[in-house]
Amino acid sequence: MSFHSTAAQLATLAEGEGERHASISPFMTGGGALVILLLLLWITTRFNRDR
Repeated sequence: MSFHSTAAQLATLAEGEGERHASISPFMTGGGALVILLLLLWITTRFNRDR
């Protein structure tokens, strides 16, 4: 099997026979990650009072 035929078979398999669902918005995912990281940064700075 060549790489091209393997990739084509995997792409066909990934499409599947089921219904397609709406994906999560990348803006919501990025915004949520940013909020979580900022919250973790704030928590870390609150516990590190010796500096």
